[in-house]
Amino acid sequence: MKNDICHLTLAIPTYNSEDRLAKLLDKLKSQIFEENINWEIVIIDNNSKDNTALVIENYQKTWNSQISLRYFLEKEQGAAFARVRAVKEARGEIIAFLDDDNLPASDWVAQAYTFGQKYPQAGAWSGQIHGEYEVKPPDNFERIQAFMAIREHGNEFHLFDPDNLRLPPGAALVVRKQAWCENVPQRPNLTGKLPGLMVQGDDYEPLLYIHKGGWQIWYNPAMHTYHQIPHWRLEKDYLISLARGCGLCHCQLRFINAKTWQKPIVFARTYLANLRRVLRHLVKYRGQLNNDVIARFEIEFYLSSMISPFYSLKCYFVSIFGKNKVVKT
Repeated sequence: MKNDICHLTLAIPTYNSEDRLAKLLDKLKSQIFEENINWEIVIIDNNSKDNTALVIENYQKTWNSQISLRYFLEKEQGAAFARVRAVKEARGEIIAFLDDDNLPASDWVAQAYTFGQKYPQAGAWSGQIHGEYEVKPPDNFERIQAFMAIREHGNEFHLFDPDNLRLPPGAALVVRKQAWCENVPQRPNLTGKLPGLMVQGDDYEPLLYIHKGGWQIWYNPAMHTYHQIPHWRLEKDYLISLARGCGLCHCQLRFINAKTWQKPIVFARTYLANLRRVLRHLVKYRGQLNNDVIARFEIEFYLSSMISPFYSLKCYFVSIFGKNKVVKT
């Protein structure tokens, strides 16, 4: 780097990505800037079983010396732990996360940094995420595309609504390091997808703590990213497991910004609100759920959200009794 100040860290949590990382790193090599920004790239390998480490080693040998490319192995499994490690290792005052299947526009890093300078109260911000599909998505896919981290909210800047869990995904998310370090616990409760466990919420958990600390969370439409979605992520079995995982974390997320006396109310409201959604959905799509994958996804999400209060209790009692392992359902 040209001096001791690092303005931005581009963090890439990755797992088994030898076939994807080269494409992403080539995109980062061609980033365009209108002003002088000192930045670095940090790759967090979350126990890859393929040649991810070798791919990075080969890139480091020929990398542009003006941009630091650093590699770390994070042995605790889960995307949440990879992000925590990235924050720990980051030298930049702003940390921009890209998943290994995200392809940023040529000005993405510049737009991420410029927004942070313009909005000092922003603790986190995200932009437009477009889908690049290997196969055509099913009909009415737009109803559930947000669960695939596809976010196209138009061209107007606006604040997200954390109180109603309207938040950006962890993919292509930018955070201010100060906001994260001052508010986000070092041990996440929601780890992200693990073998045999699809419980989600790891994207939203740090954002809710950042919001709780008084920081704003923004949508910046000038940032464009393209999410590569392989065919198997559009298959019925994967979609149903994703819906369940997104629903099971619902109550735990709502507890984060609730006061102790409010939690029984959150518990009851979460159950009853989703019970109503389940009943309405059953009436609307009666006889269609076996053939309509989108309607089936939605009801699986509502059902899992409905039982999420009881799942949160199960997790709580496991933690109380000192079982140091993730609860499986």
